[in-house]
Amino acid sequence: QVRLVESGGGLVQAGGSLRLSCSASGSIFRINDMGWFRQAPGKQRELVATITSSGNTNYADSVKGRFTISRKNAKETDLQMNSLNPEDTAVYYCNAEIKRFWNAPSQLYWGQGTQVTVSS
Repeated sequence: QVRLVESGGGLVQAGGSLRLSCSASGSIFRINDMGWFRQAPGKQRELVATITSSGNTNYADSVKGRFTISRKNAKETDLQMNSLNPEDTAVYYCNAEIKRFWNAPSQLYWGQGTQVTVSS
């Protein structure tokens, strides 16, 4: 089965940096978009950043200039987070648009999430 596994979350002081990584594994024909979402307590899950297979990126306004999403390879994406502030505290989820077979439609898959806590 397809799995997405995040790593790199933790506790960091305001102004610090953190790098999140996501790796997909399992039966995969092709991954199109990959991205990161986050959900803070009491809030809805929101888009953080996405990257297409061709390298096009999209960011939430709140993280532009501070976060950078990259595609390490076809199955891995990193999120470099700089100048972190307490408002960035949330569970961060990796997602990927995956075709498991050449004749199958793309489906969204989600990781289990990794906690990012920014102290003031």
